[in-house]
Amino acid sequence: MFSKIKTARRLQSEIGGKIVFFLHDSDHDFRETCASLVNRHTGKTERINFEFVNKIQKLYSPLYCKSIKPGWKEKTRRCLPNLVALELVDIFDSVDSSNVAEFCIEMYQKMGLLEGVEIVRSSDPELREKAIKVNDYFLDTPYEGEIVRARHREKGYCLFKGGGKFIPIEVPVIRKSMISPARDTRLRWMQSVVHCTHYIAGEGEIQYLNQSDAPEIEFVKRHFIERPGDAYAERKNDW
Repeated sequence: MFSKIKTARRLQSEIGGKIVFFLHDSDHDFRETCASLVNRHTGKTERINFEFVNKIQKLYSPLYCKSIKPGWKEKTRRCLPNLVALELVDIFDSVDSSNVAEFCIEMYQKMGLLEGVEIVRSSDPELREKAIKVNDYFLDTPYEGEIVRARHREKGYCLFKGGGKFIPIEVPVIRKSMISPARDTRLRWMQSVVHCTHYIAGEGEIQYLNQSDAPEIEFVKRHFIERPGDAYAERKNDW
């Protein structure tokens, strides 16, 4: 993400325009919020991720519906001085949200990463209403007291259990504002609303994006960085 933002700022300095951060907070994969950080004393990599209030939220709820388990912030804060500068520990302390997506956005903002950047969220009901219809998608729907991201399949809706197994679920109502795209339909779904001229793509992302879905876009590969699996752990105000 940091590399994409830096690439976008370089591009903006060359051609002008505005930077739009398309935040896919409809994703439900809890691994997307895992941060790998190097211990400043031992040199070993440690991984930090949110703890969620229950298993259903962890496995199936979209990021914007995942709630942080009470006590997680205090426990994580005790580990951070070994992993990042104290300035970032103070920023972490100042973030006050019990929602995963909101916590991340506030942290990014206070780190200075999103200055002058417009945020467009895939969870936004108004954006979903404006977007084109796609036949490969997920649906945010109630399930056992939570909102889950159910996969649309030929025979209905289901949750992926793993190992090739699925849990079929009943969907009481279907509205466009409940729908978010799957991986292969996300680009044209996003572009139908954002109308971007350039798209900063990650190393793996550029391999699966169907660029013919949006021939009007110029695709730009993000800057190369060493150890791309590690989290960015600095604060930058001067770009």
